[in-house]
Amino acid sequence: MPAYNAGKYIGEAIDSVLKQSYTDFELLIVNDGSTDNTLEVISSFDDPRIRVINKEVNKGIASALNTGLLVSKAEYIARFDSDDVCFPDRLATQLNFLDKHPDHILTGGDAEYISESGEHLFHFKCISQTNDQIFKKMYLHCPFIHSSVMYRKDAVLKAGGYSLYAHNFEDYFLWARLHKYGKFNNLSEPLIKVRFNPSSTTINEKRRGRIFRRMKRDIIYRGVITKEEGDILHNIIKSQDVQKIKESAYYSLCGKKYLVNNHQPVKARASLSKAIRIHPLRLDNYALYLLSYFPVSFITQLHKILLPKSN
Repeated sequence: MPAYNAGKYIGEAIDSVLKQSYTDFELLIVNDGSTDNTLEVISSFDDPRIRVINKEVNKGIASALNTGLLVSKAEYIARFDSDDVCFPDRLATQLNFLDKHPDHILTGGDAEYISESGEHLFHFKCISQTNDQIFKKMYLHCPFIHSSVMYRKDAVLKAGGYSLYAHNFEDYFLWARLHKYGKFNNLSEPLIKVRFNPSSTTINEKRRGRIFRRMKRDIIYRGVITKEEGDILHNIIKSQDVQKIKESAYYSLCGKKYLVNNHQPVKARASLSKAIRIHPLRLDNYALYLLSYFPVSFITQLHKILLPKSN
């Protein structure tokens, strides 16, 4: 579990791990230079299974993950984020699968997405389950929810671990290089609750711009990234690291999910209104707000028509 300024959520995340039905594990937390009360919250738990690695300076999630890989003791690694919530049987279910399928090196699963406050947003079903299905779609979509996966440590180390240059898609880039070492799988059941919040880096990708998305697609396809490419990606992200943009993107995303995936138009309008107030020049938020007054059948059909163009 990498953690950076996660004091608001990490207590619930840790608690969900400690309450797993499978109990023989080490919870390795890499505190990546947090400046809030993250370490204080971690220290409030008295459990010998928790081990904390403190990094004085924030080096980013890829560096934190690589640190965790190198010092971890177990054969299997279950990835988890400091603002998410594990379902009680998550570890037992994935461990059972990998034990029974020695030719597989990674398994993920479905998830429930929640808002910053923990309210249900929508159910996410993975696009593919079997290795063959995943491989066919590997270069079209990221096949896994990063914080839901469990993988064999030795295979990930052979693949080189997480790239320090693939900013915001260090997981997807790893999968593109990892698949040659063994088979992949997604379990068709929810394993975690994934929390959207304004500080999340994943919610803004569609707003990164065409250059970012095109570079990402090309890099995933090649399976190679240079430092120069990493610097370009980092500069794009840094230029958008503005609280106004993050908050607007968060409320816009919540509005869209309430509208399309979990039809609650009143909640959709409330979220979209906040997004518009924060960033009034985003015309797509006005379109979504207007769409919230249309029948659900129309919204569903329109989404089906536009979905292929947005992937």
